[in-house]
Amino acid sequence: MNNTAAIFTGNSNPLLANEIVKCLKMPLGKAVVKTFSEGEISAKINENVRGKDVFIVQPTSPPPNKNLMELLILIDALKRASAKRITAVMPYFGYARQDRKDQPRVPITAKLVANLVTVAGADRVLTVDLHAGQIQGFFDIPLDHLFAVTTFVNHFNKLKLKNLVLVSPDVGGIKMARAYAKRLNSPLAIVDKRRVSAEDIEIMNILGEEEIKGRNAIIIDDLVATAGSLVEAANALKKAGAKDIYAAITHAVLSGPAIKRIDGSVIKTIFVTDSIPLNGKKHKKIKVLSIAPLLAEAIKRIHNEESVSCLFD
Repeated sequence: MNNTAAIFTGNSNPLLANEIVKCLKMPLGKAVVKTFSEGEISAKINENVRGKDVFIVQPTSPPPNKNLMELLILIDALKRASAKRITAVMPYFGYARQDRKDQPRVPITAKLVANLVTVAGADRVLTVDLHAGQIQGFFDIPLDHLFAVTTFVNHFNKLKLKNLVLVSPDVGGIKMARAYAKRLNSPLAIVDKRRVSAEDIEIMNILGEEEIKGRNAIIIDDLVATAGSLVEAANALKKAGAKDIYAAITHAVLSGPAIKRIDGSVIKTIFVTDSIPLNGKKHKKIKVLSIAPLLAEAIKRIHNEESVSCLFD
């Protein structure tokens, strides 16, 4: 790939980009992305990319506006430098929770972001564990949607966790939790919750409560923001008789009081991926698993025009 492809990154997650190029045994592309004193973002590509297959590793994680703008400007710079094809590698797709009109007179910002990435000049998108699978349809360019389930399941098998029950923290996450339950050959339970506000929830029931008692529970979700729902779900599982409680969360947004809530929770360990850098939010209860090998394999297959569908399983 060294002569025909190039991988660049902005300031969103350079650690992940470096891990990806290590897996691919190729150098990271030379680019400078900086912010002027008034806040404007500038980018310059410091190597020839004419006719190359280019990948930009840039999750739109916090701060989402800055990282999204960096991505758009990098895409434009590479397009004007005559790159043959540009793939936006967005392990975490920000604004994904604004994917529908759930109130009067609100935007569908996930669609707006998809339009911005497309109009900027991206030819395809590579992402991991979208908040809602339907967001794929917001893009008018090819999108490859990978899943972190294999990364987590392989780690759980190494830990040799026994007597498990997989738990979806809400009805919308059933499909994701079922994928884990199937691979770990374990039962499935669902937390029925009612949202009191944007950041607070109330647990109503646990569907499959008979499966909880005496088992080690793993809560499965695509992202953790303020950790309110996660901690309340863990408390409900403990009351239902669960033994040790774990969580497998793909995207560790960890905003607001998240760390404080996790610290005081009954959760033993939260496993997250490196789709979002922790940036000093490291905690004894948080264990980071790398999705760099998964993304590297997808990038290699996309570049070689090979099937990526085997990575969806």
